[in-house]
Amino acid sequence: MEDSSGLLRQRREKLEEIFQYGVQPYPYNYSPNFTTREIHQQFANIEHQPDESEPVCIAGRIMTKRDHGKSGFAHVQDMSGRIQIFVRKDLVGEKAYAVYKSLDVGDVIGVEGLVFRTRTDEITVMVNEITLLAKSLRPLPEKWHGLQDKETRYRQRYADLIVNPGVKQVFINRTKIIQAIREFLNSQDFIEVETPILQPIYGGAFARPFVTHHNALDTRFYLRIANELYLKRLIVGGFDRVYEFARDFRNEGMDRDHNPEFTMLELYQAYADYGDMMELTENLVAHTAQTVLNTTEISYQGEEISLAPPWRRVSMIEIIEDETGIDIENLNSGQLVDFALKSGIELDGAESKGNLIALLFDKLVEPNLVQPTFVCDYPIEISPLAKKKRGNDDLVERFEPFIGRMEIGNAFSELNNPIDQRERFIEQAKKWEAGDQEAFMMDEDYLRALEYGMPPTGGLGIGIDRLTMLLTDQSSIRDVILFPQMRPERER
Repeated sequence: MEDSSGLLRQRREKLEEIFQYGVQPYPYNYSPNFTTREIHQQFANIEHQPDESEPVCIAGRIMTKRDHGKSGFAHVQDMSGRIQIFVRKDLVGEKAYAVYKSLDVGDVIGVEGLVFRTRTDEITVMVNEITLLAKSLRPLPEKWHGLQDKETRYRQRYADLIVNPGVKQVFINRTKIIQAIREFLNSQDFIEVETPILQPIYGGAFARPFVTHHNALDTRFYLRIANELYLKRLIVGGFDRVYEFARDFRNEGMDRDHNPEFTMLELYQAYADYGDMMELTENLVAHTAQTVLNTTEISYQGEEISLAPPWRRVSMIEIIEDETGIDIENLNSGQLVDFALKSGIELDGAESKGNLIALLFDKLVEPNLVQPTFVCDYPIEISPLAKKKRGNDDLVERFEPFIGRMEIGNAFSELNNPIDQRERFIEQAKKWEAGDQEAFMMDEDYLRALEYGMPPTGGLGIGIDRLTMLLTDQSSIRDVILFPQMRPERER
């Protein structure tokens, strides 16, 4: 097999030949009037003779090519699919056929001609005019062996999209998911807004930020880890229902569920609490699945899941006790430490009782949550922006929805008491000063906004990437992000 440098040289030589024919291999435009899918649909009942009622004009990339002397077959692929073309020297002329003979798989062409059905019953375009639109100087990866390596696929997503049609459909469905969510929220009188990505004080989540510097202001800024505090400022300002598809950035590790740059839907509704957010969440997800997939019954990684409301609701403490048989609510911190260590959890010795409960949940419960489940009522230590639970000051009114063994969102009855919020910020600031780089910073402007008065509010965040994983049956977040973060490619 010839090495890639030899193939590249061959293609450059062919490019020179095409120039010698007087053909511009990179023209400025082309005007197709059909997609390949439209041809298949419109000519589904065509006979074996060319249909002269309407010539078609299509454009796309050559994916297969078979020459037979003075004629040849090829398959052309556009965004909607593929179709076969048939090129004959006596129809297109000697010069055009010479150019066609020099074309390679991967070249982008436009063709015009009549549609017919071959003896093997395949709908085909009989070409009477062919135009080279872009000469491909690099061979496409061989489909079954050349582009199965995931690292190469993520780095060269352009090639991945060309040779793996199923990948393209994942991202088409991602767009449909976002459109369906937007449609649902707009129908519920939510207003879509935009908030800053560059923030002087980051907040709204436990995460390490990316840091940058604004030269004109001579000020340190952070790429946002969440847009929560800005959206709640808008609730204070009188927008009763707001949402944003936010690009967030967290300077942390990467795995199947995490990418440093990701997309979140965040929404806030005045005069609502976390119970209202549960109802909204299950209806939003069910609507999205029904719109995109025409069903609320899905298969994810071999497991059948029903997204139809209502979803199960259970407290964090209750579900840990159900899984382990241990009454953790009545264990003291030392007993919780012993139980955590026996469960294989690594500790640094500074965990509060609430942190220990959360770690036990992550280790022992989350991997078992397949069907949609709202896990509710989290320890107050890990939820500095949520209201205390009615009747229990150790917990807050917070839930996370879990589906397919992963968390897809987070929601609160939002804390709107500025005095309570300040006290919690002070506790977080102490942790930050002690070296906890994921603790919240003090945000005086946000506290000032709360002092003007924020109505009772329910807030919800849903990870768009994880929801897309779920609805497209992808096991890794990198398979639903067009250009996931990668280590720099080694120099060759």
